[in-house]
Amino acid sequence: MKNRWDEEQAHQFAAADPVLGLRVYSSKLLGQESDLVLHGGGNTSVKGEVENVFGERERALFVKGSGWDLRTIEAAGFAPVNLEYLLRLGNLSTLSDSEMMRQLRLGLLDPKAPTPSVEAILHALIPHRYVDHSHADAVVTISNTPDGESCLREIYGQRVLVLPYIMPGFILARQVAEATRSVDWASLTGIVLLHHGIFTFHDDAKTSYDLMIELVSMAEDYLQARVGSNAIARAEVRPGPEEALQLASLRRQAAALFGAPLLARLDSSSHAAGFASLADAGELASRGPLTPDHTIHAKAFAARVEDDPAAGLDQFATDYRHYFETHAEAQHQCLDPMPRYAVWQGRGMVYLAGNAKRLQIVNDISDHTLRAIQQGEALGAWQALPRQDLFEVEYWELEQAKLAQGGSKAEFEGRVALVTGAASGIGRACVLDLRRRGAVVLALDIASDLAERFDDSGILPLCCDVTDGEAIAAALTAGVCHWGGIDVVVSNAGVFPASQPLTELSDKNWERSLELNLSAHMKLLRSCLPYLKQGFDPAVVFVASKNVPAPGPGAAAYSAAKAGLTQLARVAALELGEHGIRVNVVHPNAVYDTAIWTEEILAQRAAHYGMSVADYKTANVLKTELTAADVARAVASLAGEALAKTTGAQLPVDGGNERVI
Repeated sequence: MKNRWDEEQAHQFAAADPVLGLRVYSSKLLGQESDLVLHGGGNTSVKGEVENVFGERERALFVKGSGWDLRTIEAAGFAPVNLEYLLRLGNLSTLSDSEMMRQLRLGLLDPKAPTPSVEAILHALIPHRYVDHSHADAVVTISNTPDGESCLREIYGQRVLVLPYIMPGFILARQVAEATRSVDWASLTGIVLLHHGIFTFHDDAKTSYDLMIELVSMAEDYLQARVGSNAIARAEVRPGPEEALQLASLRRQAAALFGAPLLARLDSSSHAAGFASLADAGELASRGPLTPDHTIHAKAFAARVEDDPAAGLDQFATDYRHYFETHAEAQHQCLDPMPRYAVWQGRGMVYLAGNAKRLQIVNDISDHTLRAIQQGEALGAWQALPRQDLFEVEYWELEQAKLAQGGSKAEFEGRVALVTGAASGIGRACVLDLRRRGAVVLALDIASDLAERFDDSGILPLCCDVTDGEAIAAALTAGVCHWGGIDVVVSNAGVFPASQPLTELSDKNWERSLELNLSAHMKLLRSCLPYLKQGFDPAVVFVASKNVPAPGPGAAAYSAAKAGLTQLARVAALELGEHGIRVNVVHPNAVYDTAIWTEEILAQRAAHYGMSVADYKTANVLKTELTAADVARAVASLAGEALAKTTGAQLPVDGGNERVI
């Protein structure tokens, strides 16, 4: 584990905020290490003072607030809580977790601050200014073996207190308080909570951070010496169209268990495929997660999928319901019986979640868990917590309360959109609009710098020539393996050839226009159909042109191709309706914020008509300027709930054109 402390950066943080600067800095350093904390895991604190309205100084614990991630935390992410109040809470004999959270809110010295971490009382009880807590993979991996406790004592000797697992929250704070009642804190450099994580502490921020890196490095060195790097299996698997279609089918079936559209991913990386190639991979993944808090995101065990994905999902649902019935009490409400990750024997790992953020969390948790399982097996055996303990975390009253609160979902959450011509203009606007509405997007374009044009993990840029059937098939395979299917197709890629009257129209311009403005759309639709038939509220929107209802001279190649595209859409609407696939068309006109309309061309066209550029841009019935974003909103309406009963329609997006009207 690399020590990332930089004195110059630390000085800058301290100078900017004398109270919280170093706390923010070292927290970010911890958060950068995924082997220490994942997606909001771990927490940190610092003890200090605040001045109240009476000018009095009050002792406070600034502890990480709920919803904040150590990797990106700022000063506002630390909740100031009355330290004396926390110490008094720590002396209580009992306190339910829900009442504890209410009391933590009452102890806040700033009512606008985030809710304090559930470990706030524990942080208060540790008599050092800085407290760091991580879920270090190496430490927890060792503890998830039959001899884990003795191994950790061998590693750390008397300098680290090793405590048995207990639920987070008030009872954990009481456990640490009792265990340290007669301990000389000066002799301790850390506390290990078996199956949970590790604490370090000191009155100096750097020393507390250094101790975390040192203690975790000792555990990593121990694993390397005992296990080595050969414990991690690797294999090379290249998924093809068959696997993509099976994944789309699995996604559809999983949605019935989940109760909503969702995303699925096939991870065929060498380490995921290597784990899935193990003969007992399914059984290993069913023993339990790396840390119990992972159950909140990924459930207590994995599914196993073989040649029949439906059978694997059904078996998991049966096992999960049995798990619930075995451990549940009257107050518990059963969560959905859909796995969050599955071993697809011989192919890789499958991840399932309701949106892109959740999917990445499951992906990351699985990555770390697979490595830990194999290291644990090599060290003796992978032995996670008993399922009763895992159930108590997954069905923790605090998590159940969050579920009861619910929350609205974005319109396209859990759905996958594909947009061609995505690099600029109308295509780019459609990508961004659909993403804003909750969809994940496959962005196809021939632009070589496509990947650099999007900075959003919910958008997958795929360089693809849509006139090439093989390139389309390869892009769809990659996209479906990444997101699980296709629900919305925005077929937008096109070209506007140079204006030529029929007497001068070249074969090259004619054929190029037909190829890109018509044939490519047919090839794309044909390739997408197997996935759309398994999609959620599947919809296709073709971007045609005003030139279809109102062609102009000199644009025969373009107008004929776009008219053919519109006719293709009408036939598709008739043929695909029985599969629930809606097919509609938008006819944009005079959208001037696209690449083909440079300032020079606009000025020339305006001058040709004896108009100013501003008047030229608004030369429509509504006297309004059209943008790519206007077209994108129309596309989303045709693909979404607002027009869910509409198919075969042609929608002008032109501000009103007299010839069209």
